[in-house]
Amino acid sequence: MDKFDERILQELKRNGKIANVELAEKVGLSASATLRRVQDLERKGIIKGYRVLLDSAQLGVGFVAYVSIGLSSHSKKAQHAFEAHVRFVSEVVECHNITGANEYLLRIETQDLASYKRIHADVLGECEYVKSITTMVVMDSPKDERQ
Repeated sequence: MDKFDERILQELKRNGKIANVELAEKVGLSASATLRRVQDLERKGIIKGYRVLLDSAQLGVGFVAYVSIGLSSHSKKAQHAFEAHVRFVSEVVECHNITGANEYLLRIETQDLASYKRIHADVLGECEYVKSITTMVVMDSPKDERQ
């Protein structure tokens, strides 16, 4: 990695759809050299892929919460069971195995509080290994680099 690769990555983080010619102009390389570098970064797995950022509000997401989950057992069986339990719940948009007092931190996005309550009771509350659920409601996001 050199300064050109770093600048390419910075520009692609800002705009993954940037045209190669425009990217080349911004980083100070020829279009062919820029394309080779991007392809090399992809081949090495430094660039894993490209994604679309969606406007959650326009898609009906009006409630976001981070939810800390404590399990009743620290076994691999309990962890695998919990992960399988939430894997296909579309409202659970992030699931992180963490250290500290609890085992998991989830980001849950729903239409509203009533929708979250259903996830809380019908999904999280029904997992046999869940011992504690702590919900932190997002009031505002003055910095969110995923957007």
